[in-house]
Amino acid sequence: MTRFEQLEKHGLFDARVPRYTSYPPANHFVRGAGQRHQADWLRTVPEGSAVSVYIHIPFCKRLCYFCACRTQGTRTMRPVEAYLAVLVQELHAVRALLPAGLKMARLHLGGGTPTILSSAAMHNVLTEVFASFDAADDIEFSVEIDPTEAAPALLEILAEFGLNRASIGVQDFAPQVQEAIGRQQSFAQTQAVVEKLRALGVPNINLDLLYGLPHQTSDSFANTLDRVLSLAPDRLAIYGYAHVPWMSKRQVMIKEDSLPDTHARFDLAEMAAQVFTQAGYLPIGIDHFALPSDGLAQAAKEGRLRRNFQGYTDDTAPTLIGFGASAISRFSQGYVQNAPATSAYLDRIAQGGMAGHNGYAMQHADGLVARVIEELMCCFMFSEDRLNAEFPNQRDTIHAIGVSLMRQFPDVFFIAHGGLQLRDDAKPLVRIIASCVDTFVSKQTAHASAI
Repeated sequence: MTRFEQLEKHGLFDARVPRYTSYPPANHFVRGAGQRHQADWLRTVPEGSAVSVYIHIPFCKRLCYFCACRTQGTRTMRPVEAYLAVLVQELHAVRALLPAGLKMARLHLGGGTPTILSSAAMHNVLTEVFASFDAADDIEFSVEIDPTEAAPALLEILAEFGLNRASIGVQDFAPQVQEAIGRQQSFAQTQAVVEKLRALGVPNINLDLLYGLPHQTSDSFANTLDRVLSLAPDRLAIYGYAHVPWMSKRQVMIKEDSLPDTHARFDLAEMAAQVFTQAGYLPIGIDHFALPSDGLAQAAKEGRLRRNFQGYTDDTAPTLIGFGASAISRFSQGYVQNAPATSAYLDRIAQGGMAGHNGYAMQHADGLVARVIEELMCCFMFSEDRLNAEFPNQRDTIHAIGVSLMRQFPDVFFIAHGGLQLRDDAKPLVRIIASCVDTFVSKQTAHASAI
């Protein structure tokens, strides 16, 4: 059996499964659970512990057709300014419930388009954030940057506040692809932003790409990959485009017959992996690549790689606190998602309440399942020895999971390191394998294609 036949046999080209950036996936959060638990869970964050902070800016001047994120278009800055005023109110309300002595180990601004903000607005928001949380000595401050909305003065403000990792969306440089996805962005614009960031002393540059886009071919994508490498990023992420117009209405603008088929998608992903590894980048998990000197590569080497809502990370802070509409917080007890609709978020905070709405309270077995899935996604292994040490009261369940995996995937795993190791040529199957562990999987749930 060829590798392609093996992957096809296990459903790689047909399955729709979660990306497993959390367990349970966010689409299994329960309505109202976040509202019930948010205040209590904030109060019980351990005093003096490290926390990560996420700020969501859900506005864009243009709505890219491919995007399935919760964003809204705006032609003026008035709704953005009103949103920021309420976001600062939320920041103060949440901080009042938290204990003293917390250290902000990570700060990430995502969107939407965080760089849509004016220099003055960005300065005000960051001043409030750093006044509310003491920064750890080794804080990582990262921002998602759209090169078409990144004024030099704004980048200078970010650098003044210690920006040390920039995440730049590229997707694809082919003009025909950009037109089809509603995102015109020249290589020159992208290069200018990268050069400006480096001139400001920002040490780490991430670039994000998509495969499986309309009109994408092996030749056009190879040209994009060459241009991306010429920018010498420290880290790369390449994700498969998920065509889910029933979930993201703007995707109806993308014609389904212009998309590469599943086999072509796989070939594009494989080509990118080969190009990046030949250029000296180390593969990290299923969709990241990093230079050996990058923190993500070091975390993978040392067994510290984790999974969160941004994908793979070396962030080990046990608590993530999200601010803004639809932002997700992670606590030891579970997850809280703010009201997803911007209008609902604004109303709740303006009325003096908290924004938590959807959420999930972790049950007894959930911690084990979450850990198994994270280990599969990060290390491509199921370590029965390590799991037994971490969950000594669930040995029978751990062993049953291992037996089940070997029965379902006898040609995928081999026994090693006190457990099961995924074969290198079967790593694309890891999300499908994780879904077999995940007791929440349902045929009625819409997920992204497995490849």
